[in-house]
Amino acid sequence: MSRSFSRDRGTFPGRDARTEESLVIMGTMLLWPAATVLGFLLCTAVVVALGASSTARYEHARAVAGEQAGRAAALASGTHPAGRRAAAPAGGGHPQPRPQQVAVAVRPAQAPARAAVAAPGTAHAWWLVDEAGQVLAGPFDDRIDADWAALAGGLAAVSVHGAPRPDGGIAPRPSPADRAWLAELGDQLDRLPEDWDALLTDTDPLTTLVVEVAAALVEAGLPLHDAAGAGTSGGVCLVPETSSCGVLVSWRTHDRMGVQLSRGEGALEAVQELMDAALADTLAELGFVVQTFGASGVPLVTAVR
Repeated sequence: MSRSFSRDRGTFPGRDARTEESLVIMGTMLLWPAATVLGFLLCTAVVVALGASSTARYEHARAVAGEQAGRAAALASGTHPAGRRAAAPAGGGHPQPRPQQVAVAVRPAQAPARAAVAAPGTAHAWWLVDEAGQVLAGPFDDRIDADWAALAGGLAAVSVHGAPRPDGGIAPRPSPADRAWLAELGDQLDRLPEDWDALLTDTDPLTTLVVEVAAALVEAGLPLHDAAGAGTSGGVCLVPETSSCGVLVSWRTHDRMGVQLSRGEGALEAVQELMDAALADTLAELGFVVQTFGASGVPLVTAVR
């Protein structure tokens, strides 16, 4: 019969050789990816297991090494976590317990600063000098290091910046911070109005006074008004008052308030009065002789206490 199973060909009814070959190929294509994925999973599991085992062995060995090191240190220092047993007395009886020794780390005290001999020609630096001006220690990179060395060493010394002299003293020189401050103060003094051009001399006492006032105000965080330039941000105005040999001090608001009257004349007058009073109080606290000048009550600085 044509539809019966053929033992000789090994096929089912209705299937030819080509169909069976296609089925075999498809089965092979499905089998290999599955086998690949299964092999990858098995390899991953083996690697993870080996890693866990290796980590466990490492931790165990580390713990054992730590215990051995602790026991060795205890034996070397004469101590033991469980204490020490004293030898039994000759007459018998129980041994008397001995107190357990405890190792304590003691930080060595810092040695006091010793006197240093300053070699002439050394670059400018910070030094510690005594009352006679002789070098005790140095050089130091900055003043904080010098002051700390004096405090740690218990030295009655003063920090001085300069260069060593052959006689063991120090020739004072401005420090980098002092030079930067002098440059900043010079920029502020350049803002003074033209009224000062004919008065600023090295011998005029009014010049010394205006420099002192400007320095005190800048140190207090109050900049001078740039009257010589095109500054509009305001600041402190310093005007000479030759009849009293003093300096008139007043506050200049920003041009938006003082010229454009952005907040009105009432706000301008109130701010001007408050700031002038604040300037007078600030300079008085900083050691200047301050009085009011004229009907406007502008602060006038005449001297330094």
